[in-house]
Amino acid sequence: MDHLFINLKINDNLFLKDPQQTELGRKIIESSVQLIDEMGLEQFTFRKLADVIQSTETSVYRYFENKHQLFVYLLNWYWEWMMVRIDLNTLNISNPAVKMKIILNVMVDTANRNTAIEFVDEEALHRIVVTEGTKGYHHKMVDEENKDGFF
Repeated sequence: MDHLFINLKINDNLFLKDPQQTELGRKIIESSVQLIDEMGLEQFTFRKLADVIQSTETSVYRYFENKHQLFVYLLNWYWEWMMVRIDLNTLNISNPAVKMKIILNVMVDTANRNTAIEFVDEEALHRIVVTEGTKGYHHKMVDEENKDGFF
């Protein structure tokens, strides 16, 4: 298996233009995961991202209003992908105890991440969720974002 094309359903309020639908959008996702993993969320900027993808900041702003929106998009993408993995691994399992064990294994097993997804480094995204994830929820507008279905 070379690559999987995964098009997850992410809340429409998390982007201006769906990055999964275009090559540039997928580059934005791929490179933002790499950069945030390397330098952390605080040091990450759209200017640095634009330099890496050899585009303009304006092109990044066509997809996301700001860094926070992009970050929450990445968090949502991760959890949607976890749901897909859980669904695939528990598809024909009827025993609740076995199903729960499989779910827990999917959630905690970082060694068996699917590296076949074309534009997302799952291991790097997992590290981001673990080390930076709470930053997506710690701000003044979290209640409004929650009402919009971000979380």
